[in-house]
Amino acid sequence: MRRRTVITTAAAGLALSACSVPPPRRPDPAPDPAPGMPVSTARRALLMQILAHPDDDLYFMNPDTRRVLDAGTPLVCVYLTAGEADGLNKVPGRPRPAPDKAAYSSARHQGLRQAYATLLGLEKFTPWQISVAELGDGHRAEVDTLAARGRRVELVFIDTAMHTTRHRLGLPSLWHDRRLTLRTVVAEGSPLERPGAYTYDGLVDVLVGLLERHRPTVVHTLDPDPDIQHSTEAVRRRDSEQPGYSDHADHTAAACFAWAAMIRWVARSTRDGGQVPGFTVTSFRGYYNRHWPKNLPPAVLAEKAAPLVPYGGSPDWDCGNPSGCGDYNVGGDRPLTNRKGWVRSTRHRYPGARAVVTTGPGGRLDAYAVVGLRLVRWREEEPAGGVWGPPVDLGGGPLAPALGSATAGDGTLLLFGLRFAGLRGHGAADGREIVLLEQSAPGRGFLAWRGLGNPSPGRDDGRRIGVPVAVTAPDGRTHLFVRNAEKGVSTRVREADRTWGEWRDMGGGEIQDGLSAVVDTAGRVHVHAAGHHAVHHWTQDAPGRELTARTQVDTGPVPGDAPAGLPAAGGSVDLFYRAQARAVTTAVRDGVATDLVGFDGYGELVAAGPSLLGRTAGGQLQVLTGTRLSRRTRGPVALDGATLRLDDDGRPVVVGLGPDALPWTWRP
Repeated sequence: MRRRTVITTAAAGLALSACSVPPPRRPDPAPDPAPGMPVSTARRALLMQILAHPDDDLYFMNPDTRRVLDAGTPLVCVYLTAGEADGLNKVPGRPRPAPDKAAYSSARHQGLRQAYATLLGLEKFTPWQISVAELGDGHRAEVDTLAARGRRVELVFIDTAMHTTRHRLGLPSLWHDRRLTLRTVVAEGSPLERPGAYTYDGLVDVLVGLLERHRPTVVHTLDPDPDIQHSTEAVRRRDSEQPGYSDHADHTAAACFAWAAMIRWVARSTRDGGQVPGFTVTSFRGYYNRHWPKNLPPAVLAEKAAPLVPYGGSPDWDCGNPSGCGDYNVGGDRPLTNRKGWVRSTRHRYPGARAVVTTGPGGRLDAYAVVGLRLVRWREEEPAGGVWGPPVDLGGGPLAPALGSATAGDGTLLLFGLRFAGLRGHGAADGREIVLLEQSAPGRGFLAWRGLGNPSPGRDDGRRIGVPVAVTAPDGRTHLFVRNAEKGVSTRVREADRTWGEWRDMGGGEIQDGLSAVVDTAGRVHVHAAGHHAVHHWTQDAPGRELTARTQVDTGPVPGDAPAGLPAAGGSVDLFYRAQARAVTTAVRDGVATDLVGFDGYGELVAAGPSLLGRTAGGQLQVLTGTRLSRRTRGPVALDGATLRLDDDGRPVVVGLGPDALPWTWRP
């Protein structure tokens, strides 16, 4: 009999008046954190993107999408809104057009067809197959398909209206308002004959149906829990953000619907002994990028922005669509000249390691990762063989994709996750918590999952926390760190006797998620993170003392991405990071910043021993060990969050997940 484990959940939802609100929705099966479910292993790679608007993928998810698509992985994009806005497809320098929402939606559909034809290496006006799909319960959608040269892109237009009849934003209202039925928009020229309508459950069920039909191995979506952002009303409107948060309300609602659908899909699939679907998730930051240093160097930015040119199109093009040849509001060079700069960064909502790698029985590697929103373990079939055995389900879900880990002073493995303790609309429980899976003894099995709470108390603040990062000091104490809702760092400490202290805010300024935690040669713990203008630093006065904020590391350029730290001689820490809008890697040693020549690229860095892991400008992984540079040129495309470790001989080993949601190994 499987053991069931209780994990702390968020507080109950808002009280609603029974006389004015319809009965509650039908209940879903509750996510089961207990281990032991079978995990699907028969899979082919497929990427599904669940988006709010036409163009969210181009602005926020590239170059990640392009890397997977270029490798031949089929792509299905699901657009929840029609993108019709006010119906004005404005052309700079020309008279203001008459509003036409059906035509504007059609023009944006055409812009996407032009952009994805270009991404497939085809002429931008290449014809697509346009059809109507039956989605169940009477719901229908336009589906545009293009297949060429062994690759395939499918665009699914759910096309809900961006506003309700009361002029509120449609998708957020559908998430929050149980009474609402949201109509759809029929784009001009679409094969759909009439508009439809969605309830909350209807939209979630349609998304579950699409997940079941296509069975993606990678899901891209947006940020369900954007940062708190205090802006004046004028600035908020100018930045197109929702009150109090650093993103568009449609992005947040689309992400919440996507996560709710994935949770429902897994719960239904595993009911009555069914298999856990084999997929991974990446959530992307949206308008958040406006508020932080830009992290894409010129070559990567040019590659990312290129598809936005055919998407924006031009009224002078002869594309064959009478309603318009793209979204003229963003045509030409406007994505690059827009002061908001959304296109100039690509950031993950849950940065950090996707895989935790340890040495298991007989010298074989064990790899832990989140698949199907649950923790899964693979084991090498032979030491250093690079062939992985079948997955073993360790439960814990629904979990965000990045993991934290540490080896306790007694040698037991500690695995940390960020759990969706609740995620339902209509005022239901919607909370997050940090959870722990701990070995009973070194090399033995695991205890039951344990909830460690949340460093940001409060129903809303608790959703804004980051992914856990941990490190164990020589005194046997394990330090857990999490970015909190105030954009600072909170910590909780596990004593050598396995008892945990309380959450404590360490003070300091605002930082991005993606923390680096290391122990120096003197036994002191250090935490570094990227701030608005410099790298922020926390450490101890002496081993065993509390960590406190220190002077910012401002000898180098402004960081664009999270730093990686390595302990150095004399109790110092060497830092490595990619600077704002630069391809060159910055190294800070003994307070002096220099460039690591020949290790150019973009994105986060990972350090272990004498080795440094990062991406080239073309997206390949590369490892620098001393003066030796190795690049990975074969094998599956590497998703974000690859892990670097050293083997028993001190040589680097890299483990990550591919588009098929399976692990791969690279020994440079």
